[in-house]
Amino acid sequence: MLSLSDCQSVINRHINEIKLSGLPVNLYDPVKYMLGLEAKRLRPCLVLMGCNVFTDQIEAAIYPALAIEVFHNFTLVHDDIMDQSDMRRNHPTVHIQWNPNVAILSGDVMLIKAYELLTHESVVNLQQILPVFNETALRVCEGQQFDMDYEGFTDITIDEYLKMVEYKTALLVAAALRIGALTGGASDKEAGMLYEFGRNIGIAFQLRDDLLDVFADSTVFGKITGNDIVTNKKTILLIEALNVAGQDKKSELLGWLCKTRFERNEKIAAVREIYESLHIDELVGQRIRQYHKAGIDFLNQLPCEPDRKRELACFSDYLLNRIK
Repeated sequence: MLSLSDCQSVINRHINEIKLSGLPVNLYDPVKYMLGLEAKRLRPCLVLMGCNVFTDQIEAAIYPALAIEVFHNFTLVHDDIMDQSDMRRNHPTVHIQWNPNVAILSGDVMLIKAYELLTHESVVNLQQILPVFNETALRVCEGQQFDMDYEGFTDITIDEYLKMVEYKTALLVAAALRIGALTGGASDKEAGMLYEFGRNIGIAFQLRDDLLDVFADSTVFGKITGNDIVTNKKTILLIEALNVAGQDKKSELLGWLCKTRFERNEKIAAVREIYESLHIDELVGQRIRQYHKAGIDFLNQLPCEPDRKRELACFSDYLLNRIK
């Protein structure tokens, strides 16, 4: 069976073969720049791994996997503009390296390229996978809008946040596995089990990301921690804290949310201390484990040899325990 690193090697090799030459250069160079940045390639790898559960012949899954990766990067380019993010993967974002207008248009090109890859002549079951891709693309956009809608609110519920996470992050993970399974010859029921496995571990992945942004060792994490605190981003930690805090701690936390002038490190330290006093890391950790278990339960129900599911189980454990 293919490991995650095996799949990463396949994807990296084929990413470099995508044709992106042409004029004007300011349209295509940003696309090459974005796709050339070092990345884990988790979502396209899941397409290959989902396929590999059912067959050793993964060639039919390569172009759908590339489509998922290009689509994901398209969303990142546009999200970075909306979030006014300066850095992506330790490099300037596309709209900083060029400008927002160039980034918008180059992002559009990436979406078109994603559909071009998905409809490549080698993709024999397009009627099955295209509806999955379309539905997921729509949900990702809805999730981003939910995220932006929540920016000015302090009363987001846990359920509202989890729905946003599911749409914006988890469903693309789930779709990658479902598309991979379908290209590997899985039945709709079998592909649905992998989809639910992916949906649950996708939510766990984002909750873990929220946790790491506050509590990770920045030298290991690979980026500066505490950015979610500085920007008042509505994460599972903030929502849990507002739910369980007593009046004093809640007032202190809301006070930091309202401040427009502050010293970055002071705010991070103060909010982190509030989270620690409320044991928020333990509450979030419990939720992560619940979603992880739910995902594993779906994987275990899949009627195939345990050896064919082992790499996906290892992948889910990696997400549960990752430190960066």
